[in-house]
Amino acid sequence: MSSIKNIKTNVLGYPRIGKKRELKKACEAYWAGKINRNELENTARNLRRENWNLLQKAGIDLIPSNDFSYYDTTLDLTLTLGAIPSRYNSLKEDKLRLYFAMAHGEQNEQEDVIAMEMTKWFDTNYHYIVPEFVKDQEFSLFDTKVVDEFCEALELGIKTKPVILSPVSFLLLGKEKEDITGMQDGFHRLDLLDKVLPVYVELLKALEEKGAEWIQIDEPYLALDLDDEQRNAIQKAFGYIRENTRLKIIVATYFDGLKDNADLAVNLPVEALHIDLARCPEQLDSILNILPADKILSLGVVDGRNIWKNDLEKSIELVNKATGKLGADRVFVAGSCSFLHVPYDLALETKEQNLPAGIKRWMAFAAQKIEELAAIKALAGGETKEGFSHQEKTAEQDYAAGIQAYFAENQKDIADRKVSFLIHNPEVKARVAALTDKDSQRHSAFEVRQKIQHSELHLPLYPTTTIGSFPQIKEVRSWRSKFRKGEISAAEYNQLLKEETRKCIEWQEEIGLDVLVHGEFERNDMVEYFGEQLAGFAFTQNGWVQSYGSRCVKPPVIYGDVKRKQAMTVDWSTFAQSCTQLPMKGMLTGPVTILEWSFVRNDQPRSLTCKQIALAIRDEVCDLERHNIRIIQIDEPAIREGLPLRKSGWDEYLKWAVESFRISASGVEDKTQIHTHMCYSEFNDIIEHIAAMDADVITIECSRSQMELLNVFADFHYPNEIGPGVYDIHSARVPETQEMVDLLKKAERFIDKSKLWVNPDCGLKTRGWAETKASLIRMVEAAKELRNE
Repeated sequence: MSSIKNIKTNVLGYPRIGKKRELKKACEAYWAGKINRNELENTARNLRRENWNLLQKAGIDLIPSNDFSYYDTTLDLTLTLGAIPSRYNSLKEDKLRLYFAMAHGEQNEQEDVIAMEMTKWFDTNYHYIVPEFVKDQEFSLFDTKVVDEFCEALELGIKTKPVILSPVSFLLLGKEKEDITGMQDGFHRLDLLDKVLPVYVELLKALEEKGAEWIQIDEPYLALDLDDEQRNAIQKAFGYIRENTRLKIIVATYFDGLKDNADLAVNLPVEALHIDLARCPEQLDSILNILPADKILSLGVVDGRNIWKNDLEKSIELVNKATGKLGADRVFVAGSCSFLHVPYDLALETKEQNLPAGIKRWMAFAAQKIEELAAIKALAGGETKEGFSHQEKTAEQDYAAGIQAYFAENQKDIADRKVSFLIHNPEVKARVAALTDKDSQRHSAFEVRQKIQHSELHLPLYPTTTIGSFPQIKEVRSWRSKFRKGEISAAEYNQLLKEETRKCIEWQEEIGLDVLVHGEFERNDMVEYFGEQLAGFAFTQNGWVQSYGSRCVKPPVIYGDVKRKQAMTVDWSTFAQSCTQLPMKGMLTGPVTILEWSFVRNDQPRSLTCKQIALAIRDEVCDLERHNIRIIQIDEPAIREGLPLRKSGWDEYLKWAVESFRISASGVEDKTQIHTHMCYSEFNDIIEHIAAMDADVITIECSRSQMELLNVFADFHYPNEIGPGVYDIHSARVPETQEMVDLLKKAERFIDKSKLWVNPDCGLKTRGWAETKASLIRMVEAAKELRNE
């Protein structure tokens, strides 16, 4: 049997949380002391084995390892390279304890350490743990996870392709921090490249010794704007690695095209280059024209960021163009990026009431994307077998017929989706077309509104509030489960939630919060809850993806034109307001966040879909105002996330993103105070656009960065009111009152106290009541202390 075509399939990474979120459940059980370390490690080992076996069975040629993580792969690399901040020194004897302390802090009788900072991974809703660097940073091979997992797969008979972040992207994704003396001395983290490269090489040599052949080195910064120093650093890093290892290297780029970095990328001393053709298909021609004759090109033709079926015909055209120029043995067929960003398996979706068959047939999750890779390889002429018996020929003919049937079904589904009546709503399209500038303008300027709102609301200096949700304890989740299974009636379910809401409001009054929330006990997820009440959305049972650590989300699917079917939050907000004389916030998710945290239709511009959502939220905002809700929060934590990686695309995106928010918020009177919330997003470089959103109050994450994010206000006079988060809700740690006072005093260096609010970093849904109560009591005490001063 011989092969005249040698196209290989390449997977950059695979989901790791488990089909039924086994890793999430195991980690949380371990943190709670309900299972031991061996049980946690066994769960992890089983998940890795399941992924490797699945990819091997599907015929994938380059199977990844080291794409697994208990929390975050960037944090894994930080530990591997020994870049451990000094505050964790006492924990180094226990690597797993150290690892989780770096991820979410640790507080007990012996230790009280805050977590490392967390922020968004490029333009995704995945969060990574930000490496911290000091001028005299030292690196050493502290952990061998990369090697251990390669050996683990090898014992199963599977030679994997280890995946690791490049040294340059690792440094650039980190931050310079003060050392224990409080000094930074003006160094740049790229100054550390010479120190970290030998440790990388030590790691790669260890892989060589164990028999590794290929390694994937991710260099996502090649899809961003680079300065000369960054370009030189990338050249230097790969030159050093090439001189010191015999491993075959794939340098992987994703999330955008190479553009002006194309020459740099194709001339790196590596065996293969991966490019993202889902985000930037137009780059193929230019790359083919300049690719050196000794390089392999990995084509990211299957979208790793969305759940729509691949158009096999278009992908095959791209593959054939590449093989025609390079030859089949110089082409890999791949996902555009890691499949971490999509759910596991569409076959797990069995409830048609959630995901109708007519929509499901347009979709593909990670398992289906693996099938698509195999089909593209076969349809592009992947292998032709010679010299086999008649029986083998019959099997080959059956296989070929199956592939052709698969292709025909794919093309039928692609064509049917374009014309489906499920997608198009002329009324919605007409309403968006009729929008004018007036629809995105408040009646008066902020200075006028502020005076009216202060007169209406009678809030003290340093007003205290929370971001929205309160802990959803086991009982609340069990009520929701019983209601969905029909075990309790809607009336019984609502009564239970009302009692929980009433208790939450009474407790907020008791501790002295100034602006209350109803706790959101009726909501499953801040996007899914609204999507369930909007036309144009569909939902999955098991479409879970990782957001950070053990936090998983189940993004809705926007398949058609979006319209509000009825009021979504009015009943709960008015009930909550009836329980108190204090101001009650109406809580909504903003149009950009609903867009960014959903799997979005790809048959029209995202801007058009966003404006459809904005009009639906506008209707809800106006209804809340009519029912005497005077403070309405429209959360937009994802507005920075949607920013294109290249600055050349920023203005266009920010224009429609800010306009969409303003459309949602501008239908109310001056006396109605509009809040918005943003978390774990570096927005210093778009602060003017944040101001242009014209929210009366913004609340932002600031505690993990120790108010560092507020440095932007030293140069930019932010006109409206702002609440910098004073404690990290992603950690069980309870901060001291003085700690929050100190953070607020830092904030006062940049924000006038007349405009300063006091609040946590984010919603409290995932926290326990004990730590929540203790933290909020201290937060209120901090505000009172500042008022007294």
